[in-house]
This record gives sequence, C-alpha cells and structure tokens, in this order.
Amino acid sequence: MVFNSLVFVAFFIIVTTLFFILPHKYRWALLLAASCYFYMYFLPIYILILGFTILVDYIAGIYIAKSEGRRRKMFLVFSLIANIGVLAFFKYYNFLNFNITLLMGDFGYKNPIPHLDILLPVGLSFHTFQAMSYTIEVYRGHQKPEKHFGIYALYVMFYPQLVAGPIERPQNILHQFHEEKHFDYNRVVEGLRIMLWGFIKKLIVADRIGIYVDAVFNNAHYHSGMSMIIATFFFAFRVYCDFSGYSDIAIGAAKVMGYDLMTNFRRPILISKSFQEMWQRWHISLNTWFRDYLYFSLGGNRKGNLMKMFNMVFVFAISGLWHGASYNFILWGLCNGVIIVTENLLNPFLKKLHRFLGVTANFFRRITVFAIFVIPGVFFRAATFGDAWYIIKSMFTLKQGGIFKGEPPTSFGYSLFAVGFLIVVEHIQEFYPNFKVISNENIVIRYTGYVLLLTLLLTVGVFSGGQFIYFQF
Repeated sequence: MVFNSLVFVAFFIIVTTLFFILPHKYRWALLLAASCYFYMYFLPIYILILGFTILVDYIAGIYIAKSEGRRRKMFLVFSLIANIGVLAFFKYYNFLNFNITLLMGDFGYKNPIPHLDILLPVGLSFHTFQAMSYTIEVYRGHQKPEKHFGIYALYVMFYPQLVAGPIERPQNILHQFHEEKHFDYNRVVEGLRIMLWGFIKKLIVADRIGIYVDAVFNNAHYHSGMSMIIATFFFAFRVYCDFSGYSDIAIGAAKVMGYDLMTNFRRPILISKSFQEMWQRWHISLNTWFRDYLYFSLGGNRKGNLMKMFNMVFVFAISGLWHGASYNFILWGLCNGVIIVTENLLNPFLKKLHRFLGVTANFFRRITVFAIFVIPGVFFRAATFGDAWYIIKSMFTLKQGGIFKGEPPTSFGYSLFAVGFLIVVEHIQEFYPNFKVISNENIVIRYTGYVLLLTLLLTVGVFSGGQFIYFQF
C-alpha cells in the first residue's frame, strides 16, 4: 500500500478512528494487525520473512540480556547473521552470483550456481536495520529486552515507517507503545499538517519533476548536455522530496495517534553550507545508524587522520551498497565519501576563502555544495554505469541536442514552478520560523492557507499513484 493512494487514505482514517475507540490494552494488537495488512498489500507471502527475523531477534534480545561473556556475544552474532543473511539473499544474491559468473568465465569455467528470479521484499533494508539496532542496543546495555512479543513485533512493523523509515532506535519508540495515548486535538491537527506537507512534496514536487527527469534520463542520447544538467539538478529535488515527503507522511500519521518518530530530513538543499552539514540534514536516521554502528566500530576518528578518511569513504561505499545491488550505487557512495574527505582536507583554505568573500560567503557555499552534491546523483539515477558516464560526459562537454525533445514542454515549466515553490517555502521555514500560514493563530489566514495548498495540490499534483523511490531499497 502506498501513501499516495485513496486506499491509504481510507486505511488511515479507519485505523486511526479504531485506535482512539479501543481501550489502550488492545491498541497494540490493532496496530500490529493493521501493519501486517499494510505490508501484505504488496506481496502477502513476504510477511513470513518479517515473521522469521522478528522471532529470531525477540529471542536473541532476551538471551543477550540473560547471558554473559562469549555466550552473550554469540546470541548477538546469531541475530546479526540471521538479519544480514536474509538481506543478502534477497538483495545481493544475483549481484554476487553475476560477478562470480564473470570471474569464473575469465578463467574458462562455468558457474554452476543458478540465477534466481527473486523479488526484493518492500522496505527490507529499512526494517532489517531497525531490527539490528534493537539487538545491538540490548547487547550494549542501552535497552532492556522487550518481553511482550506483540509490542516487539510492532516495533519492527509499525506501519507508518515500516517500508521506508525513519529507521528508529528502540530507546525512542518501544516505550511509546506501552504508554496510553489520549486524543489531543492540537496534536492531531499538527500531525495532519505534517502529512499535508509530505503529500505536497511528493505529489507536487517529486512526481511532477519526475516527468521531466525520467524523460531525459531514459532517453539521454536524444538530449543536450544542458538538458542533462537541468535534469540532474531536478533529480536531487525529486529524490529529496520523494523521500522526505514519505518521512513527513509517516511522522505525521504517527503523531496523530500520539507517537513521536525521529526527524529524518532537515531541509538540506540550498541551506547546507558544507557537505558535512548536508549529510547531517539528509536521511538522518540512516546516516546516524552508519555512524553509530559502523563508523565508530571501525574506530571513527580515534586512529589518526588517515584511518579517519578511510573509514569515511568505506562507510559511504557501504551506504551506497545498502541502497542497491549495483556498482552504480557503490560509485555513488564512494564519490560522496571522497567529496566529504576532500572538504575536510581543504577546510583551512575554505575558511580563508569564506573570510575573503565576506557577506556573500554563505550564498556561495550553499550554491557550491549543492552544485557538487548533485553530480554523484547521476550514478544513483542512471540505469547502468555506461548511461551514467555518457550523461556526465555530455554535461561537461555541453553536448548538442534538443532540451525538450522527448517530454511534454509543459513538464519543464511545472518543474521550475515546483522547485521554486519548494525553495521559497523551505527557506521561510528555516530562516523565518515565526512566519506561519497554515499554523497561524488567525483563523482567516490559517484556512486561506489550507485552501491555497489544497487547490495547488489538486491542480498541479500528480495522482497516478507513482511508487516512492525508496520502496525499492
């Protein structure tokens, strides 16, 4: 079930209504059943995969807390192997097998391991990482094991963030499922406002821009270098609004019922003044997961600058692999790792440059960071490495061609409007937080804002039910 569908709207209304009607002691069961239905709407049989990992991690958590020494570590390793094993099989089996086939072919051998037609379970990478954070935190002594099996299952399967995050830590969300939630009008309205902004990002910005971006990337040989530059910049806005839009809808839906999910994005585009700040604002739940469980485990920045730089690039490469079983994603991660390491090395020079630029420094930094940030995105979006290389080469050589060839001319105009609208709104949210429209105390201003946003949504939004990009991860 996708958020941008009438089926979800009906589902959300029914589940939320029943949630407030039912007594507290039955609500976990309602939410767990609703979450199972939400997930099974995609492919019912795959609920068994979730059931397997939930059972393994529930038992592992209890035994980790009860055990000591090597035995304690053994249960953690067992849990991690089960989770990573499921993820590796469904997401990376054919990728690894393809590379084995190529390697064996170079030596004149035939690979006896068969290719399998495996459909990747929706959101597998997200709920796998959330499940792993539970057993790791129990092992580290930061979280007591959850004795209530249904509550633990709900922690992994909570429908708002089940398939695309935020990737929650058990310390933040588990205790909330034990707390009784009461209907709070102001909280419900706040949650609905967050959901509305999420729908606007998805339907007006991401999906509208997607028409232009897909037309260019899917037919790159027919387009000019300038068209590819524009599409590459637009794609950054598209993936940001698609994913942060999902996060907003998830956070808002949870808040309506009284649950607080972590912030996953903090307006990174054209506001971040460095790449470090960009990644502190972008997909926060995943980046902090890699920081806490992989980067720090490798030594972080405690083993000298050389190891610090290696750890950064390595973690970004693994992050790329997390996004997909493709060399394109690995290259995307490596590029971002190299960029942030390069920024760290150039920091003394950059500080002098910013002092020289004076009042224009912040504007220059935001533009530069974003302009460089979008380039690795070509590897993220292009179907193959060959396509990505062709697009990058065409961008830098300004290959000739028709800007609008292959897509409706209106899509470019709509895309410009969507991007401009987003930039204006997010800059107001970031720098002028007291300037409020839909949360204004004046009822006339507030409802005028509602009407304008809903009108914009109905007239410019794309309602074709396009899947969220991160569902495939």
